[in-house]
Amino acid sequence: MLNRSMFIKFLLSFLIFAVILGGAFWLMDYLGTGGVSLEIVLMFFGIMALYVLVSFFWFVVKPVRSVLSQMQLVMNGKKFKKVYTRRVDEVGVLASFFNQMTQSFTEVADDIQDRNRILDELAVAAELQKEIFPDEVPQLDQLKIVAKNRPATELGGDSYDFIETNDKLYMYVGDVTGHGVTAGLIMAMVNAMIDSFATTYSNARDVMIQTNNHIKKYVKPSMYMTLVMLCWDKTANKMTFVGAGHEHILIYRKDKGEIEDLMSGGTALGMTEDASSTAVEKEILLGTGDLVILYTDGITEARNEGGELYGLERLKSTILDYGQAYTAEGVSHHIATDLSSFVGDESQIDDMTLIVVEKT
Repeated sequence: MLNRSMFIKFLLSFLIFAVILGGAFWLMDYLGTGGVSLEIVLMFFGIMALYVLVSFFWFVVKPVRSVLSQMQLVMNGKKFKKVYTRRVDEVGVLASFFNQMTQSFTEVADDIQDRNRILDELAVAAELQKEIFPDEVPQLDQLKIVAKNRPATELGGDSYDFIETNDKLYMYVGDVTGHGVTAGLIMAMVNAMIDSFATTYSNARDVMIQTNNHIKKYVKPSMYMTLVMLCWDKTANKMTFVGAGHEHILIYRKDKGEIEDLMSGGTALGMTEDASSTAVEKEILLGTGDLVILYTDGITEARNEGGELYGLERLKSTILDYGQAYTAEGVSHHIATDLSSFVGDESQIDDMTLIVVEKT
């Protein structure tokens, strides 16, 4: 431990100086010089003082100045260098502290740069995803459609779209497991596939089967997408649906003031190699003023500050409260308002999508 302190070093230097000076006095007296002249004493003091000054500069001032100069560069935001030393005294401790501190700064700066880069890329991806969603809903004489979507993160896993052909209008909502980058990518692929197959095949069932068979090639077994699709036949004025393991389809009957709750059925996209055995297209009979409501589980599984779920029954109750007096737009607005009031200041934990279709 003696060699680990500058104070000890200088104390040893002083003791050495005292011993040498004392020895000089003794030697001169022993040789019978009759005493020590003032010039000799001053010479020894001068030599030892010079030794102390040089040692102080070499062992203290120079290394401390080296560390302080690098610290100043850090504080000024300029490029700095690591301080290399083998010393284990206070200067060595100071240099080691500086190196560890700047290493931490470098790691934090790298993390910030990586985070900013990721955020920039997510922002670009989020903008691209917004471009995937339809800018406006189709305008048909027989239908009035209102759609809302609110992702929980920059990139959402919910999907919805309207695809119009010469004689059909396809509309759907889907929900990829989880949310974030992976969910956003799967959502984009499914959207592109449905858009392509809708112009190739003549019914919703075949569109769903082909989408499943192709998306299965690109997703892991743990990743899948639930989806329900409506198909409006413009010529026959007929509504059909086909499900892929999604939430319920809610139908509000205007003349009765009642809600029908249909299971969408089917198997989630990406879960099986071939969905032809589970994909079934069924008709929904609609009267004037009837509403068809599609939604994702981000709505029914939203929680308030007490941990209570919004739930399917509350969604139904809200539709019953406003379905008689309001059109699709009004019902959609009141569902969103009631949901917002229920959740309060709680953070949104999942993507939310709502489509309300009214038969006019």
